[in-house]
Amino acid sequence: MPASEEPATGREGLIDRRISRKSVLKAAAVLGTAPLLIGGGVALARDRAGTGEAPGLTPACHDGDGPTVEQTEGPYFKPNSPLRTSLITDGTPGTRLTVSGYVFGRACLPIPGVLLDFWQADVNGAYDNTGFAFRGHQFTNAQGAFSLTTIVPGLYPGRTRHIHVKLQAPGRPVLTTQLYFPGEPRNSTDTIYDARLLMNVRQIGSGKEGTYDFVLNVPQTPGPTGSPTATPTATPTATPTGQPGGTWAAGATYNTGDRVTYAGVSYRCLQGHTAVTGWEPPNVPALWQRS
Repeated sequence: MPASEEPATGREGLIDRRISRKSVLKAAAVLGTAPLLIGGGVALARDRAGTGEAPGLTPACHDGDGPTVEQTEGPYFKPNSPLRTSLITDGTPGTRLTVSGYVFGRACLPIPGVLLDFWQADVNGAYDNTGFAFRGHQFTNAQGAFSLTTIVPGLYPGRTRHIHVKLQAPGRPVLTTQLYFPGEPRNSTDTIYDARLLMNVRQIGSGKEGTYDFVLNVPQTPGPTGSPTATPTATPTATPTGQPGGTWAAGATYNTGDRVTYAGVSYRCLQGHTAVTGWEPPNVPALWQRS
């Protein structure tokens, strides 16, 4: 079954092919080719589920074989993108593209509540630097899954086709990276292109469907039955202070510039979002700035 046809609901949809993703990716990096699974398709982190082996990391860190490259954010990132899973409207020109996948930790357990902030060029290869066209952020769901509706980005001088993304798991550092398209002629000439960041892409009618699984450096511990469980992390309890703006609360919607208090400390919102447990202000510097 192609990776893009796999069910996207929980661990039941994670297929155990027992192929070493790390070995495949390492060989791909050396050869400069796409990391392929036996039978076709780019290797996905979900292929490690149930094997008892840790998947290779996406972020720039040492995983035993050498550092994995963290991609530059480039000159076109803008904070304060809107909360949305679709970057297009009915009249948006370009080939429709849906990108979906999971965000995993070190034990191949999907991570809920991960912030993903996407931005890309339009069909002509231009970025919107005044507004928020082709910019948006979202959070992974309870199964650690995400889905983005957009278009295939256009080309511009010096770069192959790519989509930018920043990810942050609750209480963890921000990862900045990019996603790439297989079979692009400019992949071989782009100086920062990395085959380990290739999506699986297939044609669906007049549009395209891409899949990619991110693996973050988030500690997780396999449970007694072999299924991974998240390593618990203590978070402080909110202390109401009566200061203007109120006390931070999970489930509340915050806009850029809003001020809240948490555990007696005042914070200013840097990017509009809906608060979730685990995203308390001290844990998410991408969303809150101490003031």
